[in-house]
Amino acid sequence: MSDHPKCNSKAVFDPPQTVYEDYYHPQHVDVIHQIQVIRRHHCVPCYHHKTSVSVKDVYCGDFEGGNGREGSATTSSWRNKRR
Repeated sequence: MSDHPKCNSKAVFDPPQTVYEDYYHPQHVDVIHQIQVIRRHHCVPCYHHKTSVSVKDVYCGDFEGGNGREGSATTSSWRNKRR
């Protein structure tokens, strides 16, 4: 093998590769939760019961001035009845 010339050594470089070493550190981040309060107003029925009363005189039997006649006086009024 002495009849082969000795080749000089040579270096060939590939393009560089990037290797990352990641280090993580805590970071304070405020998360703001917005709340909107809506006041809703509603009508609610509150019943107030009223009655109408009428009074009528009816004459039954023997009265002076006629037999079985009805009286002419009638009154009407509103009365409140609350619950």
